[in-house]
Amino acid sequence: MTALITGASSGIGRDMARVLAKKGVSLILVARRTEPMEALKNELSVPVEVISCDLSKKENIYELYGKLRDRKIDILINNAGFGVFGRFCDTDLDRETDMIATNVTAMHMMMKLFLRDMKERNSGYILNVASSAAFLPGPLFSSYYASKAYIHRLTQAVAYELKREGSKVYIGSLCPGPIKTNFDEVANVKFSLPMLSSEFVAEYAIKKMFAKQKVIVPGFSTKAGRVLAKLAPENLQMFFAYNTQRKKFGADEK
Repeated sequence: MTALITGASSGIGRDMARVLAKKGVSLILVARRTEPMEALKNELSVPVEVISCDLSKKENIYELYGKLRDRKIDILINNAGFGVFGRFCDTDLDRETDMIATNVTAMHMMMKLFLRDMKERNSGYILNVASSAAFLPGPLFSSYYASKAYIHRLTQAVAYELKREGSKVYIGSLCPGPIKTNFDEVANVKFSLPMLSSEFVAEYAIKKMFAKQKVIVPGFSTKAGRVLAKLAPENLQMFFAYNTQRKKFGADEK
C-alpha cells in the first residue's frame, strides 16, 4: 500500500507517517518544509518520497496530482492546515485567506482529484483532518473553526454519497481536541484545555481509519464535549467557545 500525507513535516502528519510505516505502508510526504520530511525519511524503514509543495496555490495541487495520478494511492490523508487567532476585524486578511486556501481549498481539491481515481478502482481510504472545533461556532477563532466545520461536513456528505452508491471507498474525518504540536505557535495562541499527545492521536486515527469509522474523535474529554455540544443551544455553545478562546489573550481580556 502507498499513503500520501499532506502536512507531513510535523505534528499529526509526521506521526501518522510513523504509524503507517510500522505497518509496512510506503509513503509520499508533502509539505512546504523539506528538511523535516527528509529527516523523517531517514528514520523510517519503508520507501518514502518527499515532495515540497505549497498547497495554498491551486496550480501546485494540479501539478502534484499530475505527478502522482498514475500511481496507485491507496491512502490519502489531508492533514495540511493552520489557524489564525483573533477578532475577525483584527486578523490579517492575507494570512486568513492563505489559511482558507490551505485548510479548505487544498483539502477539497485533493479529495476530489484522488477520490475519482479511488472510485474507479472501488478501493481506498481518505482521512480528512478536521478538529473538535468543527462541532462549534468559534468566536475569536472564527475562520479556523469555520474551515474545520467545512472539512467535517463535506466529508460527512461525500461519505454518505459513497454509501448510497455502494462504493467500497472509505472517507472519514478526524476531529481531535487540542494536541501538543507547533500549531499554537503558528496560530499565536496558548491552549487553556488539556492536550493529547500527537503520537496517541496518530495511533488512534490510523486504527479507526482502517476500521472505517466515519467520525474519529480521540480522547474521552473530546468525546464528552461533542455530546454536550449536540445538547447545548447555540448561544450557550458560543458563550463556551468565546470564554475558552479569550483566555488565550490573557487574564484581563473581557
